[in-house]
Amino acid sequence: MQVWANTLASAAIYSLVGLSFSLLYQTGRFFNFSQALVITIGAYAMFAVVSQWQAPIWFAVPVAVVVAGAFGAAFEIGLFRTLRRGNVGSWGLLLVSLGIYTVLQNGISLGFGDSTKSVRSGVVRVGHQVLGAFVTDIQIITLVVCVGIFALMIWLLSATPLGRAIRGIASNPDLCTVLGINSERTILWAVVIASGLGAMAGVLTALDTDMTPTMGFPLLMSGVIVMIVGGVGSYPALLGAALLLAMSQHLVAYYFDSKWMDAVAFLILIAFLIWKPLGFSGRRLKKVEV
Repeated sequence: MQVWANTLASAAIYSLVGLSFSLLYQTGRFFNFSQALVITIGAYAMFAVVSQWQAPIWFAVPVAVVVAGAFGAAFEIGLFRTLRRGNVGSWGLLLVSLGIYTVLQNGISLGFGDSTKSVRSGVVRVGHQVLGAFVTDIQIITLVVCVGIFALMIWLLSATPLGRAIRGIASNPDLCTVLGINSERTILWAVVIASGLGAMAGVLTALDTDMTPTMGFPLLMSGVIVMIVGGVGSYPALLGAALLLAMSQHLVAYYFDSKWMDAVAFLILIAFLIWKPLGFSGRRLKKVEV
């Protein structure tokens, strides 16, 4: 049961990161690795507010989400939008995003140090015993928050004008432009929302297992794997992929060693790319038609 408890907590984080990266990829059409930096910024912004201002966690978390959203918007407006206007391809955008991550991740290391930081205080508790498993307060909070956010995102993307515009840009940006949808503004909103989702994943991870300047990249890789394994456009498939990845990792850690957790994640990715390249959903990201 302990494996299942840990699996659900990890799957909740993976699904949040996977959804955020899916929003970025479907609208921007490139692998935006700066999202790893946004995840880290969310955690360290919370740490800075708590440690410097002595503010409570409930105040620091929304501040961290806003800060991360501002960084994501700045990257989009200041760099990626300009590069797209210059007809820079997806590979160029990918390299620029990787460069942003590398430079600013080192900036975080210079500012905060490479050592592990924590916002947790007080006596370390074992957790609540549920069906033979020990579940901590932050794991319960993580599961509840991620389920709530995921449900809210499904509603936003399916039942609001902004959500329909985002799905339209993901499907056919040229046709959306003809219909009067501002693609640049819609992509910016998608980036801000995705940045907020990434920041929440970073915050929840930091509250559970503390934080380091490099914490964002492993989380992003898990989110990318979840997006690819789940496939395009299916939220149940995304959740299924998150559960598959988390369960595989925790079973390997339980029966073998935790050092194999990353290896099994990439083995799952390779297996799906070979035998089921469209993921669980079986859908393709629609190409732009003129």
